[in-house]
Order: sequence, then structure tokens, then C-alpha cells
Amino acid sequence: MQRLLFICSANRLRSPTAEQVFSQYPNVEARSAGLNNDAVDPLSPEHFEDIDLVFVMEKAHRSKLSQTYRAYLKSARVICLNIPDDFEYMQPELITLLKARVTPHLR
Repeated sequence: MQRLLFICSANRLRSPTAEQVFSQYPNVEARSAGLNNDAVDPLSPEHFEDIDLVFVMEKAHRSKLSQTYRAYLKSARVICLNIPDDFEYMQPELITLLKARVTPHLR
């Protein structure tokens, strides 16, 4: 089982779409969270439990993540997907982009 965590700012569009898409994959457990305090599901140390890969949508997310949550990352790899906040939830173009950028990292 490969455990993935998707992080964006508000956990409203990009990361919940990724969670929805990749939770359908066999042997994948996907979660999502947001870095903003007003996120739908704000990132907390518990989100990192048993996580193998952390995907952030933007470089700014990676910076904030390493500043605030470095101690919780443990052995998880952090990968920046470079996906701007230009998409709606479950937008087909976003799903295509996510699959193209995430799938190469899956076992």
C-alpha cells in the first residue's frame, strides 16, 4: 500500500481532486489537506502518519511545508507538481494534469 498526501492552499479544489482521483487506484491510499488556516481540512501533524509521498501543488507550498512541518516529514518524499490555482474541483484538465505528474511516482 502506498500512502499519498496532497497539499494545496485551501484544500477546496486541487488537493481534494487529487485525493478523489488517486483513492480509486489499487494499492493507493490518498489524503489531502490545505496549508491555510481557513482550509477545509487544515494540515496537521496527524496528516503525516504513515505517509510515503507528499505532493504539493506549488513551490511556495513546499517552502511553507519545510518551514512549518519539517519534523513530521520523516522519510516521506516531497514532490512539487507545479500546478497553479487555475482549476475547478474535478475539472477534466486538472485530472489529466494530475495523472500525468503523479503517476510516474507511483509503485
